[in-house]
Amino acid sequence: MTMTESAPRSKLAYWSLLAVKALTALAFVMAGGAKLMGVEMMVATFDAIGLGQWFRYLTALIEIGGAVLIFVPGAQLVGALLLGATMIGAILSHLLILGPSAMPATVLLVFSAIIAWAHRDQARKFL
Repeated sequence: MTMTESAPRSKLAYWSLLAVKALTALAFVMAGGAKLMGVEMMVATFDAIGLGQWFRYLTALIEIGGAVLIFVPGAQLVGALLLGATMIGAILSHLLILGPSAMPATVLLVFSAIIAWAHRDQARKFL
């Protein structure tokens, strides 16, 4: 990975961002994989949400796709925003429907926001 115009300026910031991306991607690939594989807890969670199991598959694809995009040059912002929006939905689902702690989703939202902020210059492409 080379330093690009959207990469942080210092080596410490660069490696810190890379670590945040790696942890974020790992978490989302694992969560998305569990959803795609139909892990019982995931099926029950999406039953409780009430939107149907198609929403579990959609969420899994967004999570895995977003995890990939945060490493694709020029698409990191899009990936981070997709993951962040997904976590906003997860937080709302936990607070309004599911009940248990929304803290894991909140941490992943913060990580996604850090990644989005680091690549905010990519927004010019879309404006």
